Amino acid sequence: MVANAYLCLYDNYSESIKSLSQPCINAVRDEAYENLRKNGFDVFADEYEKDYGLNVFRVKPVINPYSTFSCGIPNIGAYVCFVLNDTFCPNAAAPQIPEGVIVCALAEAAEKHPDLVSRYYCKANAGNKGSEAINKLFASDGLFVYVPAGVHMDRPIQLINMMSAQGNLMALSHNLIIVEDDASAQIMVCDHVEGNFDYFANRFTEVYVGRNATYEHVKVEDSNSHNCNVCTLQLSLQEGSEVVSNIITLRNGKTRNTVKADINGEHAKISLNGLVIGGGTQICDNTTFINHFKGNSASSELFKYILDDKAKGNFYGLINVVKDAQKTVALQTNKNLCLSKEASMSTKPQLEIYADDVKCNHGATIGRIDENALFYMRQRGISLEEARMLLMFAFAKDVLDNIRIPILRERMESLIEKRLRGESADCHSCGHCV
Repeated sequence: MVANAYLCLYDNYSESIKSLSQPCINAVRDEAYENLRKNGFDVFADEYEKDYGLNVFRVKPVINPYSTFSCGIPNIGAYVCFVLNDTFCPNAAAPQIPEGVIVCALAEAAEKHPDLVSRYYCKANAGNKGSEAINKLFASDGLFVYVPAGVHMDRPIQLINMMSAQGNLMALSHNLIIVEDDASAQIMVCDHVEGNFDYFANRFTEVYVGRNATYEHVKVEDSNSHNCNVCTLQLSLQEGSEVVSNIITLRNGKTRNTVKADINGEHAKISLNGLVIGGGTQICDNTTFINHFKGNSASSELFKYILDDKAKGNFYGLINVVKDAQKTVALQTNKNLCLSKEASMSTKPQLEIYADDVKCNHGATIGRIDENALFYMRQRGISLEEARMLLMFAFAKDVLDNIRIPILRERMESLIEKRLRGESADCHSCGHCV
């Protein structure tokens, strides 16, 4: 059993791991150990068999990512911070944040604000999957954000996850984001790699959104074929809150994005959106779980894939409406284009409804580019290549329209257009992810 190797590693080094972390983070490790022992790995088990290095002794990075990496989104004006492999790197040149807001390393927050971290860290019902268990077992650092009640962030926070090492490496990081009542925040998460070593990143993000608060989460992956990325986003929504999540996969190796949302208050609403541009031998899974624990709430999902060459895509979505969650409105849509005979897509949208006064719909389609539309455009003097690109861009556009950060949305539209034309489409200016 693959999990046994990691359990043995933890048995051998648990004292060192706990001594280099804080009690509020160590408190979940024993339960995670039992979950991993009982359940094993739920995704990419073959990748866990590879010989990756793991930063058990919390060796700090020797390079400064702020001097080697430059974001290619002009005038974004974000609060920029890095997690280099598994370690948060503070930004000495970051703009001043609003009073009361905390943006720092999770390890630092656990030391300086242990009561606050203990109140939220790993408190959501995230399940017992192996990918989550191993994160809780080994992760000690990541991004921590706290936005007090009534505070509205004046600019987005940009978290850049960078994999960079002198050999194969596994990195596990854990982010904790707290947006209290009547507050608002936007987080951009960018996943990148440096070099052509085999990397495995396992990243877990918990977000707690208070009453009448708003939160936007945008995740963009632009890595390479050597990278395996397992990302979990756990969302907890309180009464009257609003969440928008957008997951854009430009280039990758193997990726599993999992989004779990618990709607815990009435009049809360969530929008989950995703776009995958796949080519070569890319594999991208998007798995979503939305639990309507309270009625008078709403959810919508829109995930689209454009797959070429031998790329593989998977979508699994489950909307659960519990008993007495009346007046729930839920819509789940997955649409896919397969541009070659060897590209493949698997989709499984699902509804589980235990209330009787709801409006819920779901559906999925898999197809090719509309030949009639191509013919129509060719008849008006548009070349075949340009017509195909325009149709694919129109297919993707309604996902991109859900990004509420205007500059980022424009940048993503430009990158998607270049990607669909077969041109180089780096989303940053240093050219690492090639």
